[in-house]
Amino acid sequence: MSSDIDPMAEIRASFFIECEELLEALQDSLQTMDDGEGDGETINIVFRAVHSIKGGAGAFGLEDLVRFAHRYETVLDEVRAGRFDVTPEAMKVFFQAADHLSDLVRISRDGDAMPDDKTAELLVALDAFLPDSAGDEDDAPEEDIDFQPMGLSLDLDLGEAGSDDAPAFDISDLPPPPPMPGPSAGAFVITFTPTAELFETGNEPALLLRNLMELGQGTVVCDTSNVPDLAGLTPEIPHLSWKITLDADVEQSEIASIFEFVDGLCQLTITEEGAEAPVAAPETPPAASIDAAPPPVVEDEAPPPPPQEPAPADPAPADPAPKPAAGATKPAAGGGPAAAAKSVVRVDLDRIERLVNLVGELVINQAMLSQSLERSGLSPHSDAMNGLEEFQRLTRDIQDSVMMIRAQPVKSLFQRMSRIVREASSAVGKDVRLHTFGESTEVDKTVIERLADPLTHMIRNAVDHGLESREDRIAAGKPPQGSVNLTAAHRSGRVVIEVSDDGSGINRPKVLQIAIDKGLIPPDSQLSDSEIDNLLFLPGFSTATVVSDLSGRGVGMDVVRTAIQALGGRITTTSNPGEGTSFSISLPLTLAVLDGMVVDVAGETLVLPLNLVIETLTLQDSDVEMVRPGNYVIEVRSGFVPLFDLGAAMGYRDPLDGFGDAVVLLIALEDGGRAALLIDNILDQRQVVIKGLDDSFYRASGIAAATILGDGQIALILDPSDIINSSGSMPQTGAAPAIQTAGATA
Repeated sequence: MSSDIDPMAEIRASFFIECEELLEALQDSLQTMDDGEGDGETINIVFRAVHSIKGGAGAFGLEDLVRFAHRYETVLDEVRAGRFDVTPEAMKVFFQAADHLSDLVRISRDGDAMPDDKTAELLVALDAFLPDSAGDEDDAPEEDIDFQPMGLSLDLDLGEAGSDDAPAFDISDLPPPPPMPGPSAGAFVITFTPTAELFETGNEPALLLRNLMELGQGTVVCDTSNVPDLAGLTPEIPHLSWKITLDADVEQSEIASIFEFVDGLCQLTITEEGAEAPVAAPETPPAASIDAAPPPVVEDEAPPPPPQEPAPADPAPADPAPKPAAGATKPAAGGGPAAAAKSVVRVDLDRIERLVNLVGELVINQAMLSQSLERSGLSPHSDAMNGLEEFQRLTRDIQDSVMMIRAQPVKSLFQRMSRIVREASSAVGKDVRLHTFGESTEVDKTVIERLADPLTHMIRNAVDHGLESREDRIAAGKPPQGSVNLTAAHRSGRVVIEVSDDGSGINRPKVLQIAIDKGLIPPDSQLSDSEIDNLLFLPGFSTATVVSDLSGRGVGMDVVRTAIQALGGRITTTSNPGEGTSFSISLPLTLAVLDGMVVDVAGETLVLPLNLVIETLTLQDSDVEMVRPGNYVIEVRSGFVPLFDLGAAMGYRDPLDGFGDAVVLLIALEDGGRAALLIDNILDQRQVVIKGLDDSFYRASGIAAATILGDGQIALILDPSDIINSSGSMPQTGAAPAIQTAGATA
């Protein structure tokens, strides 16, 4: 057995993964409460999330995390019991406490230093919501109950080890435990029998029982009836069970939630007793087995000591109770009864990445095989071609399934932005509320991870620069509370994320003057509104006059643009003076595989995303109208669409003089508009594997990535919208080249 492997490491890692899910449920429910839509169950979800984190942290000895979670839980219990009405000020503290709890979980996971000052500050804020001295009493929950077996006192002299004089331990020598008082109306009787696996995973029954007794008042009796004599004792096998009578004004699911971390590692029975329960019939068999007939128990147990034997001591409730208890446990974890049927397997991200790469190679090999068979001249109805079609279908299904594994909803990312809004608004003294839409929109996990920093910059920019102060908003006839909207949606085969505010909008004269003063553009530049908006993305540009924790250092939106471009995306800006500003980020759904149209332009093979292509057209000279030198439009169904020569835009050849029999792709733009791309020929339509370009390559406008075709040829994957925007702006502006690529202006 290797001594350098920590057997608890895997269990500890699982605990922190569970914490992420609990923290997500906590944030969701707090937001529901803040929206005024919360009910009793919402408060219970908040309470159970904090309680579960505390319970798991206690099993690993994370005392700082346990201490803070316990105080937070105590305040939430006051809310749950109806003794405290939640105010907007209280909700702010609850959100701050949830953020800090998340920090403590992360710090405990990474082993970093605990922020004692922040913890102490929040504990004082939480204590303000408690009745007098309640916080002091809750500082030491472990003193609430002593878990020594009631009525059981062992004082044994076992002699020297291995001595024949060592006395044999017999359960008959023990005094019987005192009879358990019958439960009052509405009380619960819980039987808890741990298995060996419970102890092997580092769980502690005493901690579970202590947390249970925090729900109310009751008694705990340790059942020792199945403890064999010393000769038959096997240390690895537990022989104790506990019977608890709990008088508490709680739901059965709340009791079951205490044991959710040991689900499957114990036998648990939870029975709710009515007014007739004082008869206490279930308690009679254990008393008889301990007092009247211990020797038979010893004889039966000594040779084979199974830990499951204590359960039959309660013949009446034992059969029906386990199923309700199990059903009650699931809602506590937020999954509901259906959650038991939906199993989840956690897999290392590296393994998924390896699988994605293999699928990419499979797609490339499938394309090579297709091309080889097509060149062989086989009949389309031959067995080989039929088999190829089936192979293509299976490859597509595998690729779709693997992409779904990597796809995740943006909900977790949006929750992080809620915290950014709270912290930023507090730093600048503004009242700001974040509204999120489309949280279930799924995006590639890699995109989500790399989108966090750009979104953080944009959210802070909206709070600091976009929104006015409370006084200015009131003077402008706006609500005192500012709004920031965060929206995600699928559009034209891409995911579009928008950050908008209802602030004053971009002060374009001020932006233009700052850019001139900083030497970013020539003083005589004549720029359109969209080009002025794009100045915000120039390196070193900032409208802040004072350096603060949020802004003023000249680093921000240029970092956002660079990060978005690295993901193969674009960012556009829309602003109306006095009404607000909106930043729109357009990203590919996945960074692995896409459906593409392979085209030929001036002898070069290029790939365009298929989802952007509306239709293909063949032109005649009479279909084309020149708006001004170098700018053309074509008429499509009584509407005019701008025409762009792809070969000339990419620098492959000079602009064409005539358009007779030219092939055109009609492209859908993200703003709802259309454009026509002039190409030479359409070669194929196929799935291609996206290969990102290394940072050492020059990032040319309009080139998103590259791919390997079936014949081994490398082809560039284009971003048509970027090409259209760059081509459309070059003849019209005398601005510096940096402005032409500062961002899309569609």
